Amino acid sequence: MGNFTKWLGAGLGFTFGGPIGAAIGFAVGSFVDGFSVDEFNQEQIDYKGKGQRRGGVNTQSGDFEMSLLVLASIVIKSDGKVDQKELDFVRSQFVNMYGKQRANSAFKLFSGVIKKEISARQVCIQIREHMSHASRLQLLHFLFGIAKSDGFVAKSEVEEIRKIAGYLYINQNDYESIKAMFYDESGNAYKILEITKSASNDEVKKAYRKMAKKYHPDKVQDLGAEHIKGAKEKFQSIQSAYEKIKQERGL
Repeated sequence: MGNFTKWLGAGLGFTFGGPIGAAIGFAVGSFVDGFSVDEFNQEQIDYKGKGQRRGGVNTQSGDFEMSLLVLASIVIKSDGKVDQKELDFVRSQFVNMYGKQRANSAFKLFSGVIKKEISARQVCIQIREHMSHASRLQLLHFLFGIAKSDGFVAKSEVEEIRKIAGYLYINQNDYESIKAMFYDESGNAYKILEITKSASNDEVKKAYRKMAKKYHPDKVQDLGAEHIKGAKEKFQSIQSAYEKIKQERGL
């Protein structure tokens, strides 16, 4: 148990406390007999020790990981069932980002988190107080990937992600842009660039430059190299949308 909590505590900053910390403590207790949330919290305090306590708004490497786990559990349960394809997608994404060993520990934790009823609003308030806007956009991108992983996005899942976006202070244009990245529908290239089909060629070019800057992978470099891949996927979606519009217009 000590090694597991040391792995967990080493990467936690703001998610150590609040509703995310409570969900983590519940998850640990779900697979360790007789282990309580209070004991988990105390062990984390003891481990962080001198000079290693959680500091205010400090965001550490594990914070994004834990935020993903908790929000993913909320989205997956939103349609009233837990789909194996969605679980497999979460596992594969964690393996790609963190490697097999770390991913196995994270998914073990996820299996406990998903059993707990969690307030999306309270979790998102905690996240938005400590995480940059670019990182919150990255979270939203991941959540749409989960919803789409079983080949069908339920209305309940889309609605849950929409509510999460609002709680995270992600505006409607950014929400629609990321959502459009996961659908192959007419006009989605324009939605991705947050413009309409009536936009002039100069407005298209301006929108592309703006969105390329917003979604550039460097925006999330503080999260660590393991999260750059997801950022590059968003950036590629922006480039692909721009190329599609250019081709349609003969630019």
